[in-house]
Amino acid sequence: MSGNNHYRVANTRREMLRDCANGFGGLALAFFGSAEAAQLPHFAAEAKSVIFLYMDGGPSQIDTFDPKPLLEKEHGQPIKMKVPATQFNDVGTVMKSPWQFKQHGQSGAWVSELFPNVAGCVDDLCFIRSMVADNSEHTSANYMLHTGFSMQGRPSMGAWTTYGIGSVSQDLPGFVVLNGGLIPAGGMDNFGSGFLPAAYQGMLFRQGDVPIANIKQRETSSQLQRDKLDLLGKLNKGVVARLGSTSELDAAINNYELAYRMQSAVPELTEITKESPATLAMYGINEKETEVFGRECLLARRLVERGVRFVECLAPRVSGADRWDQHRNIYKGHTDNCKATDKPIAGLLKDLKSRGLLDETLVVWGGEFGRTPMAQVSGGQFGRDHNPFGFTMWMAGGGIKPGLTYGATDEYGYFAVENKVHIHDWHATILHLLGLDHKRLTFRYSGRDMRLTDVHGEVVKAILK
Repeated sequence: MSGNNHYRVANTRREMLRDCANGFGGLALAFFGSAEAAQLPHFAAEAKSVIFLYMDGGPSQIDTFDPKPLLEKEHGQPIKMKVPATQFNDVGTVMKSPWQFKQHGQSGAWVSELFPNVAGCVDDLCFIRSMVADNSEHTSANYMLHTGFSMQGRPSMGAWTTYGIGSVSQDLPGFVVLNGGLIPAGGMDNFGSGFLPAAYQGMLFRQGDVPIANIKQRETSSQLQRDKLDLLGKLNKGVVARLGSTSELDAAINNYELAYRMQSAVPELTEITKESPATLAMYGINEKETEVFGRECLLARRLVERGVRFVECLAPRVSGADRWDQHRNIYKGHTDNCKATDKPIAGLLKDLKSRGLLDETLVVWGGEFGRTPMAQVSGGQFGRDHNPFGFTMWMAGGGIKPGLTYGATDEYGYFAVENKVHIHDWHATILHLLGLDHKRLTFRYSGRDMRLTDVHGEVVKAILK
């Protein structure tokens, strides 16, 4: 890494030949990366960390934050506009929202009755009603949302974040993914490091008392474990002498040492019973419907408090519903998903704000795309198909202008027609708030300078403070 350019060059020809001369052991070491100490950003950052509340499956914008009176007027009629082929090409008649909308807060933001708790926080939120994406299929859309590219193999935005500004925490990974019981379509590649060093990939924490496999010490004493690590360090020094370079091996040693420190840090992190009863109640913990996501949101706050740069909270597995992906029975599916997440999200926002952390923590909510305004019908149950052409996400804290509704979709809520924000623009804006210029945050790979936004993206300056 050179200065603040965040430009990394692959191994030289001489280094490659040297590693090959040392056999497969040398090649294996060359793939170890290290989570660097905190780096200076390109410019003053508004946010120190990001919490991404990922609503897997695609929430319906026209049933949550983007009301469309025309749908009620034309309910049951064929849609009076040309529409593209949908994922399942099941284009039914116009369907009104089953839920009522009201304006809330001084900003007057519209929120459906699905989110009564989030509605109380709207003056801290910036709604982007004009999001657009490139894909209408879950896996490709998830890769685009997470990595800026519709195919697997690219670094996640969490990996780019830690690569760009390093990690503050000495005892925890810089990028953590909290599993609510359901890994999104596309699998762990959504959180991978791609061609970046492996240390930048997301660390998956599962639900329960043991969030990481093998986190508990197996040795009979801490001293025995320490002795083993010290011996490993001595052996590694011998390899260093033969290879003539320490960068890759230092990375491996750092990973071992981080794992050692995590044995103490992770149990302390997950010991949420030390939180006050009022705090636990605010997140909905110890309530059946909200406990899983409430725990995720509380852990997210505790993680950013401890210097973790990027935390992703995965949508919980809700009984009887397939994520937010309701092609039928959207009433039950969206109702259940909102009950599981509404209170914890509001609790997180209020908790961060009361602790003075919201100003330095960027909170982002959304899915990989939205839903269509027409009905899909199966067995007498009504749902909606995928829609990447115009959907809603919101952002809060971390330099975002609060109480703002930005962009607009057409009268049906199908296409973004005002101030379109592509996923590339969204990524560029997130990096900007972290003090990173998305055009300068590059990594040399396969003969070209790679970046999260590829050759696209513009910072959405209108939503910044």
